Amino acid sequence: MAKNSIRRLLTMVVALVLIAGFMLVDSNAQKRRRRRRTPSGPRINNPAIYQPSPTENSSGDTSNTTDTNTNDAQPARPATDQDPEAMKKTIRTLSTQVDKLSDKINQMEENQRSLVDLERLSRAEARSSTLRTELRDVQAKEAEMAARTEELDYALKPENIERSTAGYGTTHPEELRDQRKRQLESEKARLTKQLDQFATSRTRLEEAIATSDAEVERLRKKLDAVDEAAIQNAKTKDGTTTTEPVARPTPTPYPR
Repeated sequence: MAKNSIRRLLTMVVALVLIAGFMLVDSNAQKRRRRRRTPSGPRINNPAIYQPSPTENSSGDTSNTTDTNTNDAQPARPATDQDPEAMKKTIRTLSTQVDKLSDKINQMEENQRSLVDLERLSRAEARSSTLRTELRDVQAKEAEMAARTEELDYALKPENIERSTAGYGTTHPEELRDQRKRQLESEKARLTKQLDQFATSRTRLEEAIATSDAEVERLRKKLDAVDEAAIQNAKTKDGTTTTEPVARPTPTPYPR
């Protein structure tokens, strides 16, 4: 949505610049039209004393009429005739302004994309950290239950069951041993089911961590490529050999 707003802003600016250029050209044409001199007829100054004869007057009138017709016959400069050099200069100025605006808008879009990538990188790193914490908890519980399962396997041996029930005075020791065995087997079955669930959770977390780490690596490479391209562009424009990294926007801290 922000990208569409920036494009609309660029279109409006270009339209305003072109309208201003056309108004400037029309204003110059009107000024030239006002300054164009209207041809006037020749002035006739007769001598103060000498009076020309009718023949000379006729010859003079014919000459004056010819000069007047010659002046009137000269074509006026068309109002639409513009100075090509001035028009080229105006076009070059407008083109330069449009190029500068395009460069600024492209830089803004590039900075915005970099900021979005930084936000995504921060979230991906936080997600990887959270998943690793969950994986450690699952592994700890899984190890604890595995140790308890081994204890139950040892307690289920016949000699151990008999030893554990030997201290109880009863006339039916076999029933007591069967009861003890059923309790141990029930607990073992419950722990085995939980171990299967923890194993499934551990596998899922390991896959999620691998995906998150791959996303982190991809975003880091992308941002490094953007920095490298910005450095190369700076070298091309300035003609320098500076190798300092381009400052990145600071992402919003992601709550952990």
